[in-house]
Order: sequence, then structure tokens, then C-alpha cells
Amino acid sequence: MQPYPVPHQPGPYQPLPVIPRYRPLKPVAIVSIVLMGLTAVAAVVQSVLMWLSYDEVKRLVYGLLTEDEINSNVEAIAGAGPFLNLVSYLLIGTGIAFMIWLWQARENADFLSSPFAPRPAVPADPIRGPHRRAAGWIVGSWFCPIVQFWYPLQIVQDITTASEPPEQPGAGRSGRMRLLVSGWWATWTGFWVIVVGGGSFAAISFIVWFIRLVQAADNSDPNNPYVDIYDMQDFMVRVALAVDIGFSVAAVLLIVAGVAAALMMLRITQWQHSRATAPPPMQWPARPPEPPRYAPRAQPPGPGFPSYGP
Repeated sequence: MQPYPVPHQPGPYQPLPVIPRYRPLKPVAIVSIVLMGLTAVAAVVQSVLMWLSYDEVKRLVYGLLTEDEINSNVEAIAGAGPFLNLVSYLLIGTGIAFMIWLWQARENADFLSSPFAPRPAVPADPIRGPHRRAAGWIVGSWFCPIVQFWYPLQIVQDITTASEPPEQPGAGRSGRMRLLVSGWWATWTGFWVIVVGGGSFAAISFIVWFIRLVQAADNSDPNNPYVDIYDMQDFMVRVALAVDIGFSVAAVLLIVAGVAAALMMLRITQWQHSRATAPPPMQWPARPPEPPRYAPRAQPPGPGFPSYGP
């Protein structure tokens, strides 16, 4: 009697493992470097325009401009506002291009440490792998408060170390690479601190100046139309001067950060390409064992058959 067939019970779904693969970084690196250069040039032009409009700002604060001059020189006084928007758009484009490069460089580093690479490298920590942070931090670390001051640096450091050539151990931690990575991060962080901090300082200063101006007008003598606001005017002129100086320093930091980032990206891109396209090491066949040098000679058999007689 045959048993009743039991229907097949499918097991839980097991996702297939993701096989790492290598993707060339050179096109993305070139686009990112070009955008960095354009952003630096736009920042320098914007800084020059701000200094050229500084005298107009002073005349506006001290009330020396006529109504016609105010109407005709609004863009000049504002320091070429549309060009400042261009700098912002270029910064956004540069950030997107660099983020794409960083993500692909991280995936390539995983490929180079996997058995699928031509010459796989063993990470220093086999359990954790070559990276200290998960892949999600590649994007999230730039926007998460507090950790945004060191998580992106750690991600780039780990990618640099995992991309170094096997024949040059320690190249990713050499003095030159550490100077490029640390210099890029220090100047880039300094640029954003000045831009964000300087912009906040200027906005708060303008609000304080406006409140003090209203209070001075309210406390003035109705019979005397003159209100002494020279101190407040002088304060706003000093704020405008500080903004111009701060933006000029930020432009210099942006140039240094762009040069350091370009050299760093080109070096990592070259390392990964060389390792991914290098032929695997040749496996020579095992050499057969040599016969003993002094092997005993075989004795030829004697003539005839052996005798068993006495």
C-alpha cells in the first residue's frame, strides 16, 4: 500500500546574496572634479563682486544714496545676488556628484576585499570588514547632527585604506594620503562653518539693528525729527565688512578643499582600477618529486633457473 503523497511545503524565502562588482570611477570622478573647479571659480567671482559693492553698501547704510541710485544699484548693493545663487547650485551639483563617487568607491572597496577580486585583500578585521560604518552612513553622515563632523572622514579613510595596492602595504595610511584626506576634511569643514556661521551672524545682526532702529525712533522726541543712529550705522558697516572678509576666507578654503579632494579622488580611483584590472597571480604547477640521487642499481637475474640441490 503506497502512502499518500505529502504536498511540498516551500521553506522561507532566502534572498540571494549580493555579489559585489567593480564599477569604473573615472567618469564620475572627472565630473565631480570639474564641478569643484567651477564652484571654486564662482566663489572667487562672488567674493570680488561683494568687495566691489562694499562702498555702495556703506553709502546705503549711512543714507547717502538718492532714491534713483537705490533703484538703479539694488543688484550691485546686494553683491550680485543671482551669482550667489549660482554658487549654491554648483555646490549642490558638486555634492551629488561626490556622493555618487563615494558610494561607488565604497562598493568597489567591498569588491576588492571579496573572493571575486583578481587579488583579494584580507581586511585587518575579518569580522567587521574594512569599514567602520555601515553603507547607509555614506549619505546619512553628512546630514546627521554632531556625527557629521567625523563620520564622513572615517568613511573616506576606510575606503582609502581598503583601496591601497597589495604591493604597497600602508600606502593608504602614508603621510601624503593622510595629509590629503585630513587637509580636505579640515578645509571643507572650515568652509561650511564660515558660510553657515557667517550667514547666521549677518541675519541676526540685521534683526538686532532693525529692532534698535525701531526703538530709537519710538524713544525720540516728537518735536525733534533728528535721531542719532550713527552708532547703529557704524555697526552695520562693520557687519558688512566682516561678511566680505568671511566669504573671502571661505572661498580660499573651498579652493584648497577642491584641490585636495581632486588629488585624493584621482589616487583612489587609480588604485581601485589597477587592482580590479590586474591579472590574477600565476599558479605554477607543483614540481614532481625528484628521484633519489644514489638509487640502488637493479641486479640482473642470473642465467638459468635457481638450483635447489645440495
